[in-house]
This record gives sequence, C-alpha cells and structure tokens, in this order.
Amino acid sequence: MAQNRSPYPLARVAATYRAGVTIEEFAAATGLHPELVRRYVTLGLLDPDTDLDGRLWFGTAQLMRVARIHRLRTGLGLNYAALGVVLDLLDRIEELEAALAGRHPRMPRR
Repeated sequence: MAQNRSPYPLARVAATYRAGVTIEEFAAATGLHPELVRRYVTLGLLDPDTDLDGRLWFGTAQLMRVARIHRLRTGLGLNYAALGVVLDLLDRIEELEAALAGRHPRMPRR
C-alpha cells in the first residue's frame, strides 16, 4: 500500500542537509569556471538540486553530464542550443533502453 505523504512534515529537515557539492566545488572538480557552470544551469544543460536558501548542489549525475557536454562540444563542435537537443535525445534513448531491458531481460543489447 502506498504511503500518503503530507505536504506538512511532522519534523523539520535540517537546513544543513547536502545533496552534493557546491557550485565552487563542482567547478573545481570539472575544471570549469563557476560562471560557465551557471550558464549551463541557466540553459538547462545541468539540473542541480536547490536548497531552501536557493543554493545549488551538484550530484555525481551532473559530473557525468558535464563529461558528456564536453565530449559533444569538443568532438562535434555543437553550440549550446544543439547541445540541449542532443542531451534531451540521449536521455530519452536511455529511458527507452531501460524500459526495453525491463520488459525483455533476455534480449541482447546492440
């Protein structure tokens, strides 16, 4: 049976809870300037978590996303608009492959 989640929690979640690293830590880990990271967020290329104070927190999935962005920019020379389209298509392909794998576990992957 599914649990009903109340919009009014019975306990406060600590404001110090972190779901990743700060934008500065993320920029240092990826070798990007923090302003470029902010641009990627503004363009919708990265999707960090946001805390109650509006600070951005980046998880490991975002690190992999930056690596993909870098490969697409350097390997194919895609502009920001094209990056968004290609990233959306790649995400959709992954979702469809996961759904297909769940329905047909014995089907070999190409």
